[in-house]
Amino acid sequence: MAGVLPTFGPFGPLPPSDEFGIKETRPRLAGRRAGGYDLVERMEYLYVRVVKARGLKWSGAFDPLAEVKLGSYSCATRHIEKTVTPEWNDVFAFSRERIQATFLDVVIKGKGFAKDDYVGKLRFDLADAPLRVPPDSALAPQWYHVLDKKSERGGEVMLAVWFGTQADECFPLAVHADAAFAADAKIAAHIRCKQYTVPRLWYVRVNVIEAREIAFADKARVGEVFVRTKIAAQVHRTRVCTSRLPSYGWNEDHLFVAAEPFEDRLILSVEDRVKVDKEEVIGHVHIPFSEFERRWDTRPIRPRWFNLVRPEGAPKIDKFSAKICVRLCLEGGYRVLSEPVHYLSDVRPAARELWHKRPPIGLLELGIHNAFGLSSMRTRDGRASCDAYCVAKYGVKWFRTHTVIDSLAPRFHQQCLWDVHDHCTVLTVAVFHNSQIGEKGGLVTGDPVKDVLLGKVRIRLSTLETGRIYTHAYPLISLHGGGIKKTGELQLAVRFSSTSTLGLLQTYARPHLPPMHYHYPLSIVHQETLRREAVALIAERLGRMDPPLRRECVEHLCEAHSHRWSLRRSKAHFFRIMAALAPLFAALKWFVDVCHWRNPPTTIVVHIIYAMLVCCPNLILPTFFVYKFLNGLWNYRRRPRHPWHVDTRVSYAEMAHKDELEEEFDDFPTARPPEVVRMRYDRLRSLGARIQEMVGDVAAHVERARCAMTWRDPRATALYLLTCLFLAVTTFLAPFQAVALLTGFYVMRHPSLRQRLPDVPANFFRRLPCKVDCLL
Repeated sequence: MAGVLPTFGPFGPLPPSDEFGIKETRPRLAGRRAGGYDLVERMEYLYVRVVKARGLKWSGAFDPLAEVKLGSYSCATRHIEKTVTPEWNDVFAFSRERIQATFLDVVIKGKGFAKDDYVGKLRFDLADAPLRVPPDSALAPQWYHVLDKKSERGGEVMLAVWFGTQADECFPLAVHADAAFAADAKIAAHIRCKQYTVPRLWYVRVNVIEAREIAFADKARVGEVFVRTKIAAQVHRTRVCTSRLPSYGWNEDHLFVAAEPFEDRLILSVEDRVKVDKEEVIGHVHIPFSEFERRWDTRPIRPRWFNLVRPEGAPKIDKFSAKICVRLCLEGGYRVLSEPVHYLSDVRPAARELWHKRPPIGLLELGIHNAFGLSSMRTRDGRASCDAYCVAKYGVKWFRTHTVIDSLAPRFHQQCLWDVHDHCTVLTVAVFHNSQIGEKGGLVTGDPVKDVLLGKVRIRLSTLETGRIYTHAYPLISLHGGGIKKTGELQLAVRFSSTSTLGLLQTYARPHLPPMHYHYPLSIVHQETLRREAVALIAERLGRMDPPLRRECVEHLCEAHSHRWSLRRSKAHFFRIMAALAPLFAALKWFVDVCHWRNPPTTIVVHIIYAMLVCCPNLILPTFFVYKFLNGLWNYRRRPRHPWHVDTRVSYAEMAHKDELEEEFDDFPTARPPEVVRMRYDRLRSLGARIQEMVGDVAAHVERARCAMTWRDPRATALYLLTCLFLAVTTFLAPFQAVALLTGFYVMRHPSLRQRLPDVPANFFRRLPCKVDCLL
């Protein structure tokens, strides 16, 4: 099971990076075992844990709370109504580098008290605070007397004060009291660090077979019946079946996404389409998930019958006994795809019974150092400001750092740890601006304000060397309708340690996804639909946690909008194909130069090598593989030294037109003016016309190749068959080496033996008919 631990360790500062680039510090071998706390700097904090109070003395009822003061910093616990023995158990953290006072004051007062009124006060000398570093045992709190204004005992308070680091188990629960808004408990909860566990997702398969004993109030009616299936907000419906008999059949599969623990129910509703725009419910049934069978193989699921219930207010039907037959199944053999296949961070199936087939093969450690040069997201007191936090996503464990308030160079220095079950996966780290805090934040105004994405970093584990620490400053790139912008840089340290070298190598021979994806593959349309539902379900579940991870964060991390049309992305994919085929084009150009004798010595050497291979064909494959081996060794000295990062040139973001970006980030359906929509439509028509012409040329060439044998052009087919007969006799009588040598020497003949006109085979092929004559 994956785990995330906030950890620390000694680490030096990192140099700044170049514009839109990545700055690399020298990778070093791990000096400790995998899982050591050595990827981030050590940051010290003063922790104050206020547990409870007793025996508080005050004239009258009051709502006690504890206020902690350290120099100019002040924060308070929540108030407990009408009691003299309150229990708070709140933890506050002060950054040691910001501490300027030597004493800590703890004041017990009531809600609504005047500024100078209090029940009791305690002063603690920071020189007496011990230093605690895990794995040291937790510091036990103790009782202290508090004194009122008359220096008399006003009760007792239990607290603990110590110096610690971000490795302390209280760090995720602590309120950073030296930050702004720390006094507001509601806002303080939204700036804490948090570990989130993504719920285990299942595909739900509902096979609607048939319904019987369907009756209508009008007995003469020929029903147009269909079945509507629903789980939460996911709704599907079958086709309409018309029958004069009381039985109707469909045999259709409906797929849903559900998350553990299962809270919803499946609702089957048999409905009659009375009119085009009017539907009436004949009967329905609610089925809990406990009735579903679970499977993780290809075994068949037995059908089951369920009695339908008439809805309230529907016309009564005598002896209503309608029932429906369905197959219900929780598919545990699939991996529910909540992210694109290219960015998968976990490939295990939903059923735990299959997890033993993919045991952990390594550990992934991530150290989130700091960010610098962040763009200003708001202004405070007339100066630029940003409230940044990071979210790291890998597998079912997501880790969110605390929000560093009012800083363009926030320091996080937190470390995460995951088990790795497949190293051909991707780690995603995103930086967001917290728009919920501040004077105009969503928590203050109550308006739905979205957190702003500052940039993302993706690291593919298979590109990392085992046991090596990579420390880099990654650029944060923000792309929006107004263009591309560098919003800062994020410094990370990553280490992938293998616990099983044999298991690591065996993963290259395994299927990337669980076997069910290949036994019963899902269509592309189904996958995209279910992926959107999975992202919505994850966002809904993580939004319940405290603090909630907002929906926009989940959508950005899961690439929820990657399926949208983007002209910029289409151009990027085209140029990616061209770049990937560049070596092939270069080889073809080199061969053309050889055939045209641009470099006679090279052409002569190629003739000699070709003759050797033709005379000794058993050397062809060994020569090819030796060439690949030597080429790979030659490329080793130029191997990549750091992981990939977001590249604006590969993304075609620098050359994208502003209107193309506005179209990419436009809502669906669009709300743009008609003239803008018309311009985009005309541009898409122009692009589609060019693609249409290319597809037509390819279709014409394929049809010509087929028409050579179909006697559509009798003379051309006769010539083709006679040529085939002649070549068959020639190749049978002549030795293979002679035919191959003559063919190769003919292709590479000297330019003086060539002509500028096309060859006879090309002329013959171009004259063959195609079905373009049949088009309107």
